[in-house]
Formats: sequence, C-alpha cells, structure tokens
Amino acid sequence: MVDVGQPAPNFTLKSHENQDVSLSDFKGEKWVVLHIFPAAFTGG
Repeated sequence: MVDVGQPAPNFTLKSHENQDVSLSDFKGEKWVVLHIFPAAFTGG
C-alpha cells in the first residue's frame, strides 16, 4: 500500500503493443496516468 503523497513503486506492464513498459521509464520526463478497467464482456 502506498500512502497519498508517497512516490509510487516501480512496476512493469504490457503496452497495447505487447511491449514491456515500466513506470521508471518515464521518471522525470512526463506525467503518467494509469487507467485500469476490467476486460470487455466480463462481470468485473
């Protein structure tokens, strides 16, 4: 768990082009917005 105001831990996810993208790739360069949604046609 991360408290408000604390730096986010580094993590790696797959992009829409199936390439690994890490949060640290953007450190000091850009704003990062993380949007998570359940897979289409699921009950989630």
